[in-house]
Amino acid sequence: MKVSSPYIVLLRDLPTKRRLEVPSERVGEWLRGMPMRDALGAPEVDPEAGRGTAELELYADGSHVFAAGTFQGELTVACSRCVNPVVIPIDERLRVTFMPRHELPSDEEEEQQAAGEDGEGAEVTEEDLDLFPYDGDVVDLEPLLREQFVLAVPYAPLCREDCKGLCPQCGIDRNTDTCRCEAPIDPRLAALKGLKLPS
Repeated sequence: MKVSSPYIVLLRDLPTKRRLEVPSERVGEWLRGMPMRDALGAPEVDPEAGRGTAELELYADGSHVFAAGTFQGELTVACSRCVNPVVIPIDERLRVTFMPRHELPSDEEEEQQAAGEDGEGAEVTEEDLDLFPYDGDVVDLEPLLREQFVLAVPYAPLCREDCKGLCPQCGIDRNTDTCRCEAPIDPRLAALKGLKLPS
């Protein structure tokens, strides 16, 4: 782990306030491999990938480190219909807990807790979702910041609600152009195409 990272906080520095900037290069790196990001065909170093700013107050209580504050920014992904760029704004309040890695439940323990004693599944509290591990005397805020961008990507982002998308035959953007393509005939009904019904 790089202690020189701007997202690293040493336990000895707590309590502290931090303003953390996330540049577009880092956003592009964090979102690489996500379909709605890769569909843009953007360059590896994309100045339009996004950006973010976190304003956090951090303090320790025993071995637990608490971070609270705000995160604001934006990211650019592809419209799920026309594949044009869509800017997604992010405005979140953050309240998270960092715990020593050995204090967090293992994957096996989490599965047992999720199954519950009756096998119907356990209720997951909001606190369970906002836990991050740390090692030694170093808290790395990068996973928290990365999560803000990843969770902000919608399942099917749209450039606008009435986006007409691309023509499935010729690929033209139907928001800006029109084409003369006809909808393909369902192959199950193709045999009925020439059928003439008596009048």
